[in-house]
Amino acid sequence: MKTNRLEAFSDGVLAIIITIMVLELKVPHDTDFHALRPMLPVLLSYVLSFIYVGIYWNNHHHLFQSTEQVTGGILWANLHLLFWLSLLPFSTAWMGENHLAPVPCAVYGLVLLMAATAYYFLQNLIIQQQGPKSLLGRAVGSDSKGRLSPLLYSAAIPLAFLNPWISSALYVLVAFMWLIPDQRIEKAIVEEEKR
Repeated sequence: MKTNRLEAFSDGVLAIIITIMVLELKVPHDTDFHALRPMLPVLLSYVLSFIYVGIYWNNHHHLFQSTEQVTGGILWANLHLLFWLSLLPFSTAWMGENHLAPVPCAVYGLVLLMAATAYYFLQNLIIQQQGPKSLLGRAVGSDSKGRLSPLLYSAAIPLAFLNPWISSALYVLVAFMWLIPDQRIEKAIVEEEKR
């Protein structure tokens, strides 16, 4: 089966995730800039999570541009990824509303870790189905960023109980690592079209 329906469904879920996150932002009742100060942790949490959803949307798009066929296993692996991403609005709001308290900060990291693991599993399942010499298999290669991200999340989760700011800095670091879209797949697609 082709990837169209899976991509359309995933795009819809990611759009809903962003919508839910923005609806969690409460409008201040005062009209000056000082009214935004107590909301700063909530706004910063929202911005970070918005960036993460954008990163996943962008890389998901590239992932399925290089995928020829979708199997039942790939559909379920994609749902697994969407499940963890759907928890981002909850963990974002909890962390922001509680000003980086240790438990909400650790839960946020756990959601990010599980989403990263689900994405890695989905990517590897597609490579397994298409073969290591497929477009995606060649493009991904050793996937050092894909392997480093879960390690940083795994370090950030327990660090949230020692210093939530360090934990949050690791979440921001991983986002910066992925902020520029992964060019490997795009380059592989261009090279494939030149052949």
